[in-house]
Amino acid sequence: MPVLRQLDPLERPSVIGENVRYDDVNLRIAGIVTAPTPKGWLIGFGVAFLFVMLFMAAVTYLFARGIGIWGVNVPVAWGFAIVNFVWWIGIGHAGTLISAILLLLHQEWRTSINRFTEAMTLFAVACAGVFPILHLGRPWFFYWLFPYPSEMQIWPQFRSPLMWDVFAVSTYGTVSLLFWYVGLIPDFATMRDLARTRGKQMLWGVLALGWRGSAHHWKQYQMAYLLLAGLATPLVVSVHSIVSLDFSVGIVPGWHSTIFPPYFVAGAIFSGFAMVVTLILPIRHFYHLEDFITIRHLDNMAKILLVTGLIVGYGYLMETFIAWYSGNIFERFMVLNRILGPYWWVWALVVICNVMTPQVFWSKRMRVNLPVLFAASLAINVGMWVERYMIVVVSLHRDFMPGAWGMYSGTIWDWSTLLGTFGLFLALLFLFIRGVPMLSMAELRELVPSPRKERK
Repeated sequence: MPVLRQLDPLERPSVIGENVRYDDVNLRIAGIVTAPTPKGWLIGFGVAFLFVMLFMAAVTYLFARGIGIWGVNVPVAWGFAIVNFVWWIGIGHAGTLISAILLLLHQEWRTSINRFTEAMTLFAVACAGVFPILHLGRPWFFYWLFPYPSEMQIWPQFRSPLMWDVFAVSTYGTVSLLFWYVGLIPDFATMRDLARTRGKQMLWGVLALGWRGSAHHWKQYQMAYLLLAGLATPLVVSVHSIVSLDFSVGIVPGWHSTIFPPYFVAGAIFSGFAMVVTLILPIRHFYHLEDFITIRHLDNMAKILLVTGLIVGYGYLMETFIAWYSGNIFERFMVLNRILGPYWWVWALVVICNVMTPQVFWSKRMRVNLPVLFAASLAINVGMWVERYMIVVVSLHRDFMPGAWGMYSGTIWDWSTLLGTFGLFLALLFLFIRGVPMLSMAELRELVPSPRKERK
């Protein structure tokens, strides 16, 4: 009977380019940070910064005039603010999934993209956290949401879904930040060793927390990294489940559904991976990272988009079936209103972008076709935002009483705030690319032959 021989790590098929050598990892990835600033980066950051200024102007005017400048009205009290909040929180789920869950499942292909997606998570959570505060009406009292010592005994209302969001999002953001920083410590030490000026050596040295690469350091690092991955994994499920409870605890037709938690989680992963693909393709091309972010990575992400797209489509189907099977006339009307009502175009766009578009990924040729992959991921991002619009606006605009029906549309200030958060997200992303290594050098070095192995 033949004996199965366990492959040496260096003999396994590499998930990165075959031409990558040990020293290339440091030189090429650290070189992105240490090299002179490219002109394309300056143009991109300048455009993003203009949108940040648009966001600041919109928020300043909002503080001066109140939320009446938005399109919210009596039947649709939740508008763009809650739509954007749910969408941005969903965008942040891909980073934790790639970093934490795939790490625990020993998926090596995560190595080339985990650092980038972790940063994307932090920036998306920052954009999402802005909207509940702006929607408060009196945002300068946002600290009332926290259980701070209060002599007037004005304690938070823990039965309010807004409170659940505060604790869920703040916990998720804190754990994601710790997970991201712990993974950066070995790379900060590499940047310290490569620095040529005393000031840079001191800066990177402080961030590296005295890392020397000893066996003891690696043992403590791996233990902390795995523990944080274990903490972050349930947060992927819990955070968007709690966000979905903002809706499902209500009695509004289209919200009051037990399918919302898994439905929202699948949609979050779906939209998060679509955003990863949308951003990683131009960055991969601009910085010539084809050897690190290979076709295999893009193929795997396209497969995840296909699977999560099927789950989201199944959620749409079950939502329609339950509305019919329940015999509830209000739920049935909700479905018919989505399909045939004044917002029919919203439902059609959701089906086209979120259900039909991912079906192209059944073909491997389409999964590795970069223009098709980019266009499909962009369509999914649009479709998932429109889906949140359908859940919030279309469910509210026609309630139980026809006398309370109304229409909703975002004003120029709604769109300015949304575009401004795009600018905030991209500006932070540009600073991240220039400020720290956007790929994990320490983990990538484990996938290539060591210098000693190469000399043999």
